[in-house]
Amino acid sequence: MINIGFTMISGRDWTGGYNYLLNLVTLLARYRKDEICPIVFFGTDVEEGEVAPFASLDGVRVVRHPLFNRSRSFRSLLLSVATGADRSIRAVFNKHQIDVVFEVAQFFGFRLGLPAIAWFPDFQHRYLDHLFSRFGYWKRDIGFRLQIAARRSIMLSSEDSRRSCEQFYPAARGRTHVVRFAVPPKGKIEYSEARAVADKYLLPEHYVFLPNQFWKHKNHLLVLEALKILRERGVELTIAASGNQSDPRDPTYFPSVKAAITEAGLDQNFRLLGLIPYRDLAPLGTASMGLLNPSLFEGWSTTVEEALSWGVPLILSDLDVNREQAGEAATYFNRYDAHSLADALASVRPRTASTIAISGDMAQAMSNERVLRFVSDFTSLVRYARNQVQ
Repeated sequence: MINIGFTMISGRDWTGGYNYLLNLVTLLARYRKDEICPIVFFGTDVEEGEVAPFASLDGVRVVRHPLFNRSRSFRSLLLSVATGADRSIRAVFNKHQIDVVFEVAQFFGFRLGLPAIAWFPDFQHRYLDHLFSRFGYWKRDIGFRLQIAARRSIMLSSEDSRRSCEQFYPAARGRTHVVRFAVPPKGKIEYSEARAVADKYLLPEHYVFLPNQFWKHKNHLLVLEALKILRERGVELTIAASGNQSDPRDPTYFPSVKAAITEAGLDQNFRLLGLIPYRDLAPLGTASMGLLNPSLFEGWSTTVEEALSWGVPLILSDLDVNREQAGEAATYFNRYDAHSLADALASVRPRTASTIAISGDMAQAMSNERVLRFVSDFTSLVRYARNQVQ
């Protein structure tokens, strides 16, 4: 049995990171219960609602300790860099017999004394540096460099990310590992059930689902331009957009999107659903004509992975990683060209209850294969990391 220590990934501020961690430990508890024990460390400042989904999992241990409070994270980083390790946190890890530490957006020091896996979700700061403050850019970049210098095992979510990592940080070569995450299918969703959830949000019979948090690189403004182009062509289309409406790097972004919707008279075409319960995502996707992700950058999209598990048609920006993830299951468009997106949206067709049922069955079988690969690849990486000399 290998005890692997996880710490909270940014809390609910980054819903993708939170859901990633919850999905990962859920799958480990389900498929590797006799091999790996996930131990998740939370600060005492974390709301109980964030902890409960982890605590409810059989085979997962939860530890709450003030050393992991968000207010202490910068001090922990300083100690780790200045002295080689945050000795207090190391003592907690040792007390709970941690064999491998999982680091993301954190660094526990060159002399942690425990094998560690560093997950680099993406390299957005290198490609879209204008979206980062100077401090934010260097905090991220130096963090990656510290983890590489400390000879962590580097976990990446795609071959596209591996190429970027080894291009920007040559010292990482030979220690990068691709682990493509996957999500389990939610079970068969009948069209009537899915439609009932869509009715709860007062959505029309035909709509396209856009479940992305409102961060600037998610490219919502291009969607508004495409909707205006479609209207000029005499085509009225509804986009149902859910997600966190706060961009921590640019608080003006969501207000600017909302103002643009009103100014263009698209309030009925671009529906703002807000941050919806996770349980509603799959039904809303299933009832839709397709899932749209216009993002300017992705590491390995959670929304795309979810849609693949639902069997929902995909309309994706032309990122290399999107093509790696979705292959021929998607329609692609130029992420900087509203006319290209308008053409892609115009090609989407309504789905019937029978086609939804067939595509859902096929997607479940394929998703199970993707999940088993994800768990197997992660388990192999954990075993590899544990065997590295510290």
